[in-house]
Amino acid sequence: MAVASLRFLARRRHHLRLAGVPGTRARAAFLSDAAEDLPRAGPPPPPPPPGRKVLESFREEFEIGGRLIAFETGKVARFANGSVVISMEDTNVLATVAAAKSSDPVRDFLPLTVDYQEKQFAQGVIPTTYMRREGAPKERELLCGRIIDRPIRPLFPRGFYHDVQITVNVLSSDGKQDPDVMAANASSAALMLSDVPWNGPIGVIRVGRIDGNFVLNPTVDELGLSDLNLVYACSRDKTLMIDVQAREITERDLQAGMKLAHSEAVKCIDPQIRLAKRAGKEKKEYKLSMISDESYEKIRTLSEAPIEEVFTDKTYGKFERGEALQNITESVKAKLEEECDEESLKFLPKAVDTVRKQVIRNRIIKEGLRVDGRQLDQVRPLFCESSTYPILHGSALFSRGDTQVLCTVTLGAPGDAQRLDSIVGPPTKRFMLHYSFPPFSINEVAKRGGLNRREVGHGTLAEKALLAVLPPEDDFPYTVRINSEVMASDGSTSMASVCGGSMALMDAGIPVREHVAGVSVGLVSESDPATGDISNYRILTDILGLEDHLGDMDFKIAGTRRGITAIQLDIKPAGIPLDIVCESLEPARKARNQILDRMDQEISSARAINDGSGPRLATLSFSSDSLRKLLFHRKKIEKDTGARVSVSDGTVTIVAKTQPIMDKALEKVEFLVGREIEVGRTYKGIVSSIKEYGAFVEFNGGQQGLLHISELSHEPVSKVSDIVSVGQVLSLTCIGQDVRGNIKLSLKATLPHRHKKELASQDTAPLANQDLVGWAAVENMASKDSDVEQSSSKDEDSTTEETPAFSTPAVIIRSAADCDAQDVADAPTKKQSKAASSKAAKSSPRVYKAAKERQEAKPASPKKASSTSTAKKSKKGKADDSGSNGLDAIPEQDIVNTLKCLSSTNFRSGSMKLGDVVTVKVYQIRAYGLVLELSDGVRGMHKFVENGRKDFEVGEEVLAKCSSFNAKGVPVFSLLD
Repeated sequence: MAVASLRFLARRRHHLRLAGVPGTRARAAFLSDAAEDLPRAGPPPPPPPPGRKVLESFREEFEIGGRLIAFETGKVARFANGSVVISMEDTNVLATVAAAKSSDPVRDFLPLTVDYQEKQFAQGVIPTTYMRREGAPKERELLCGRIIDRPIRPLFPRGFYHDVQITVNVLSSDGKQDPDVMAANASSAALMLSDVPWNGPIGVIRVGRIDGNFVLNPTVDELGLSDLNLVYACSRDKTLMIDVQAREITERDLQAGMKLAHSEAVKCIDPQIRLAKRAGKEKKEYKLSMISDESYEKIRTLSEAPIEEVFTDKTYGKFERGEALQNITESVKAKLEEECDEESLKFLPKAVDTVRKQVIRNRIIKEGLRVDGRQLDQVRPLFCESSTYPILHGSALFSRGDTQVLCTVTLGAPGDAQRLDSIVGPPTKRFMLHYSFPPFSINEVAKRGGLNRREVGHGTLAEKALLAVLPPEDDFPYTVRINSEVMASDGSTSMASVCGGSMALMDAGIPVREHVAGVSVGLVSESDPATGDISNYRILTDILGLEDHLGDMDFKIAGTRRGITAIQLDIKPAGIPLDIVCESLEPARKARNQILDRMDQEISSARAINDGSGPRLATLSFSSDSLRKLLFHRKKIEKDTGARVSVSDGTVTIVAKTQPIMDKALEKVEFLVGREIEVGRTYKGIVSSIKEYGAFVEFNGGQQGLLHISELSHEPVSKVSDIVSVGQVLSLTCIGQDVRGNIKLSLKATLPHRHKKELASQDTAPLANQDLVGWAAVENMASKDSDVEQSSSKDEDSTTEETPAFSTPAVIIRSAADCDAQDVADAPTKKQSKAASSKAAKSSPRVYKAAKERQEAKPASPKKASSTSTAKKSKKGKADDSGSNGLDAIPEQDIVNTLKCLSSTNFRSGSMKLGDVVTVKVYQIRAYGLVLELSDGVRGMHKFVENGRKDFEVGEEVLAKCSSFNAKGVPVFSLLD
């Protein structure tokens, strides 16, 4: 029964304050807590049996904003100087403290290190890295470490220079709560439990605002709806740290939020004090590195007057002033070395810095004079320049005093967004501001390393300030990256990055609503050494780097004319009253508006995004099958076009540097992948096969469409192969679907329509202005005899079945181009036909001037019997005719007829019959043959034969034999040698 009771107590750990371990205080606490859960009657449970260990743990619970928060110590990390696990719902964070036993005797600063870690096991995920391990600290981990460091550092006693390391690990996360605020509170509790001297504890809280109502410790989802993200840290009566991201919140609303945050954050303090009383260690006596009063007075006497002389001279610049102060330090050092005062030499740099600090602070508080001679609320001279480098997507140069920042903007596809491997928050980030602080900006020599806490912190602050004015992702789907390169630094480069970044965004064509500007406000105060209460103070606007170093506060405030978008407060003393912090908002607002006026003079609205070198972006939607095709062809598309293709959530985004590249990429995507077919839209396709009734075209990512013979041209076409060939690329218009479900395409819909009058005038126009391939129109060939039977043909607008080949074409030949089709049809083999067609397509036709139109003559009509006999020729006979132009020999009777024709000047074509030999003139020369003209103006045709004569001239008279007639009665001649 006793063992069962102990098991029950172990499960109820949130009710168990202490577990039984030898020791009077521990045993008493264990008995009192056990009495709460066990029945009143009966003896207390016996100690655990041998071999079983019960860990001593202490727990304190409290509630903020309706959420239960608990501090627990003693269960894990028992060897650490101090360790606390803080829990809120299913999120648990461990904070530990370790301190070195001794310090470096020549050190004059606190080597405090805060390492915040978010390992993927906390959310039940294996890292996706190659080694399946977490790598270097991510940006978010560095930022969370800064959130912990900034409010804790000022509370260490002066002269404590021992190494202190605070390590924070997220043990489990439900994804609802951001662990950063919990980590700061746990670190404060761990310091309270340790033996490290520290003037805590502190309370940290997050405040949001949804629909005008403040929310305490909002969840990650609630922060997405909030227009305020305020992280506030304080002691019981003073402010220690403020970090704000907002959507143009007014100063008045921000003050209300900070006052609410202070009243709620102090609720975290008492549980830490109670926990430290129950389980904390006694503070150890550490040796503080403090200079003696005698040594300080000696150094002050030697250096104060020269330092005052330097600071009263307004002609000194940053480096000239620094060099003069360094010379003063060297002169004091020489005097101390002469006196062999080792104790004073040991603390010389720190003591001289303290003297400088006191001189400057006295001048500001008592006389209202600043280092550079400005008024307390005066902003340094401004310089603004946009489009500094036009080839970039966006660029701007901003200077305030000696501080100078170059900001550039680069636009990319949504797929270029930064991937965030955080255990909370969104998986990607489409807006990035990367801040760089090179050593040359302060005229120093240093080695460039990886991610720097300062650079990450300053860049994130400027990023949060500008994020509030960016257009929604639906309206502007680009990924945006700002690079802020500090060219010269003399205070507040992060706020200069806000101003330069805002101008660069407008220069890049990003439709931001208005400019964002930032300014840093400082504080110089006098306080009571005993109580720490501030008795006198001055607020400084737009502080220098030296004023930041020697002052009490660096209050960075960024925003628009409507309100504040970002804040970061860092302090050096052990807290500042909240009233002074709120008072600093008004001079910051006035300075911000002054800077905004100057920025508007340079650029006040976004440029057109397609101007200059701005990229082009297109967003497309595809089906699942099409997406698979796109992923397969993406590398090829990017290689062939130079554009970048990204796929995200079923949406395809194409980014190109110029519009021609974009057009080429869209064309490539549509050709390889395809889009939803739209009637009336023009597509590019490749002819895959040719039939007598039309051609099949592959287009739109592998789809097949039918190009009917009737849709090839505005003029009648006798043969499909006259117009198109296999492998030819065409621009076609979708005109619908036929009854069989085939997609109907049209080539003539993409061509301009020419009327009959235009065709008639074209025949008389100079041929030099025409690019003709094939035969020109053959006119005046109508039959004289109205009773002549014509060969039957099928309707051109309907899909026909394949029919046997005949010597007389099944489609009426109305133009010279039709003769080319007849030539291809009469070719001996398909291979020769394809070769001839390819050769014709690649070669450029010879162009001649057309002769004047002649008067119309009566058309000739072939004899039916002759036409019928020609159609019944055998295959062997056809081959022979093809090889000899249809004339193996000229019979004697034909020679007689020829002589009659030659001697007759009044020859009429209406009486022409097969076998007649006449003298004709070359009217036109085409790629595949000749247009011949009879003496009465009637024209006929002759096709070139292989190895036959082709060197003719217009107007040349030749001897020809009528070998056949087409369906309209146009004579087809073969030439006689």
